[in-house]
Amino acid sequence: MNRIITYVITLLPYLAVTFQYVLTSLFFGTIFGFVLAAAKLGKNKALKRLAIGYTTVMRCTPSIVFLFLIFYGLPVLFRTTAGINIDGLGTITFVIITFTLFLGASLSEIMRSAYESVDRGQYEAAVSIGLSSIQAFREIILPQAFAVSLPNMGNTILFLLKEGALGYIIGLIDIMGKAYLINGNEMGAHILEVYLALSLIYWTLSIGIERLFKYLEGRFSFEKENKDTITYRRG
Repeated sequence: MNRIITYVITLLPYLAVTFQYVLTSLFFGTIFGFVLAAAKLGKNKALKRLAIGYTTVMRCTPSIVFLFLIFYGLPVLFRTTAGINIDGLGTITFVIITFTLFLGASLSEIMRSAYESVDRGQYEAAVSIGLSSIQAFREIILPQAFAVSLPNMGNTILFLLKEGALGYIIGLIDIMGKAYLINGNEMGAHILEVYLALSLIYWTLSIGIERLFKYLEGRFSFEKENKDTITYRRG
């Protein structure tokens, strides 16, 4: 047990790298997902088909395959098309690019389904009482869509946390990469203890994320019920 605790302490500093690619990929993936969702919900048929096609391709591609495509293919693409050498980019950059593109597809579907789950009549009612389209979206549609999307958002972050560990295959030294190095340096003498320590860290993070989103779901559900009650009483 003492050895497992020692390995946990050794691995913890490398969580900074894990958090870096998780948060950065989530940030850019959310922006990209919003653009794709807007295209799917828009009236432009060409953009709609392009967004749907992109999402389908991403859903059919294993994340590890896409990681290799980005890591080995992107430098070749830049070198042959623009004469730019990006071989010097850090491995974390390729991990972030991979999961930004990967998350964009998933998050676009979450956003699209959450938006469509809100009754269109609420938007029309808000506009009819004098709110602008932007105000109606911001004050009426967005809060409800956000509440609906929370469970899937939590699952997406858990997916990113676990799938991002594949970055060690291309040389990323996060907690997974460090565990792999420790195991190699010790010739597999304590492989069970190393990966038990790693599992403890992932379990703690996953449980923490799940509880956070359970709290947020309850909080937003409570606020929505209060708003509905106030609206009913005023009516």
